[in-house]
Amino acid sequence: MSNYKNLDVWKLSIEIVKEIYILAKSYPSEERYGLFSQTNRAVVSIPSNLAEGFGRNSIKDTIHFLYISRGSAYEVETLLNIAFAIKIINEESYNKVNDILERVLKVINGYINYLEKKL
Repeated sequence: MSNYKNLDVWKLSIEIVKEIYILAKSYPSEERYGLFSQTNRAVVSIPSNLAEGFGRNSIKDTIHFLYISRGSAYEVETLLNIAFAIKIINEESYNKVNDILERVLKVINGYINYLEKKL
């Protein structure tokens, strides 16, 4: 595979970025520099690190950046849980985005396992 954009994990991570950006627009204005900003930065980190890892052209480096992407996905998960707990987002919105995020995590973990077996 010669392009990270062909990876299912990258495509799915772009989907979660879009969904989070749409959802975060509904956050109250006082969260502009708090939860809104932190959530958007964390979610953008997921596909960014996938791409960077792929570009390193080393399985070991790719795995390292996959771990960073996974960490960012867990950060987003935590931020979503906070937003839901303090009632910034409703249960329907939370469930929709969380379902996609769970798929992202599953695919990242699968890709890590695949690459670790190749080492």
